[in-house]
Amino acid sequence: MLTTQYAKELKDVKVNAADPGQTATDFTGGLGHSVADGAESIVTLATIGPDGPTGQFIDRFGNLPW
Repeated sequence: MLTTQYAKELKDVKVNAADPGQTATDFTGGLGHSVADGAESIVTLATIGPDGPTGQFIDRFGNLPW
């Protein structure tokens, strides 16, 4: 909800949320996918152009429903 509200208010800024999913780290006991796979959604949002989406929630496979 906060992401969509910021996206509506901040017209000149892209506001999105990324879900890296469960990554295999010491914290998760090695369960999950690689950290590189988890970073895909973050890199996607960090590299969107000026015509890219705003107010979205994505994981490494694409948009997630709110």
